[in-house]
Amino acid sequence: MLRRHLLQALGASALGAINASVLAAPQTQDTRFLLVFLRGGYDCASLLVPTASSYYYETRPNIAIARPGQDGGALELSADWGLHPTLAPSLLPLYQNRQLAFIPFAGTDDLSRSHFDTQDSMELGQPLGGRRDFRSGFLNRLVAELNPRTGNTAATLQPMAFTSTLPLVLRGTVDVPNTALSAGAGRSGVDARQAELIESMYRGTALATPVNEGFATRSEVARAMQGEMEAASRNALSTKGFEGTARRMAKLMQTRYQLGFVDVGGWDTHVAQGAATGPLANRFEELGRGLAGFADEMGPAWKSTVVVVVSEFGRTFRENGNRGTDHGHGTVFWVLGGGVGGGRIAGEQQALTASTLFQNRDYPVLNDYRSVLGGLFAQMYGLNAAAVARVFPGTKGADLRLV
Repeated sequence: MLRRHLLQALGASALGAINASVLAAPQTQDTRFLLVFLRGGYDCASLLVPTASSYYYETRPNIAIARPGQDGGALELSADWGLHPTLAPSLLPLYQNRQLAFIPFAGTDDLSRSHFDTQDSMELGQPLGGRRDFRSGFLNRLVAELNPRTGNTAATLQPMAFTSTLPLVLRGTVDVPNTALSAGAGRSGVDARQAELIESMYRGTALATPVNEGFATRSEVARAMQGEMEAASRNALSTKGFEGTARRMAKLMQTRYQLGFVDVGGWDTHVAQGAATGPLANRFEELGRGLAGFADEMGPAWKSTVVVVVSEFGRTFRENGNRGTDHGHGTVFWVLGGGVGGGRIAGEQQALTASTLFQNRDYPVLNDYRSVLGGLFAQMYGLNAAAVARVFPGTKGADLRLV
């Protein structure tokens, strides 16, 4: 069996990360970071509602979220912005406790409006134009920066992709494990007999230790999931949907992993997306419960945790003929955490009128995602300008005072 086949059988390089001889910067020891990628380009104007924009209500006669105080109205965050009403029990308390901030007019300069192209360009974090290096995602470069290879000292920052395949953002020179935590994901493609055969193949070789530790990692995850399933039979927390996945992520990030990634699909709402109720509202409600559950499950570690929610682009400011929205440009990022400078709308902003829309249809991008994340990483991990430029080539971090 070739080594690459072994890695595939174990679920995307779960072994190599343990074999890396790395030394993390001191700032990484108590800091945790989770990136949540909403694949499909979510309608940010329904999430963070521009309640001060009369043009918003003119162009969305069927799907606009009403102003605060009206039936099904937004939750007032400021004189200009409101929050989707379905998030009242989950995200509003975090915002009020200054543990959640929103960054509107955020995104990338990629103008393809293609899900796949824009997701790729964001995950790579490389300058647009020229040849892309698909072997180098920006989170992998961040891990390499925080865990420089300086001998045989074990890394103190361990990354994990909570996905069924290794995402582009975590591909690179550092081997990163991945495992999906959704319901039913605990079943492995390698049974006990096959695992024993694989271990015997590598016994006495240089790969024996990472092979054994890779299987141990997989078993640890399976045990954690099994324990929650048993608790659910006593009317405990449900494992259905994103909330269950988020709480499982939190359990693992409390003790073992300091950097994580998860993606959530289903945001491409071209038809009948709804307003205060409907399909999109249901997705917001489930996502909000999941993020609140993650914060709750992290316990004391939430104080040193930062969660960033991004999407490849936003959607058209106007509703389409099917009472949905089409592929857009600028979007809204979310930043959550116990130590986040939240309770505010951050970054550069402008009024939303017919004349300020990008190409007469979309949110403009005023806060480049590479600058936003670069500045955040600089504050979280103490990275200097040269280090930020290695994570995001050609970029200077923007300090939005989020941490």
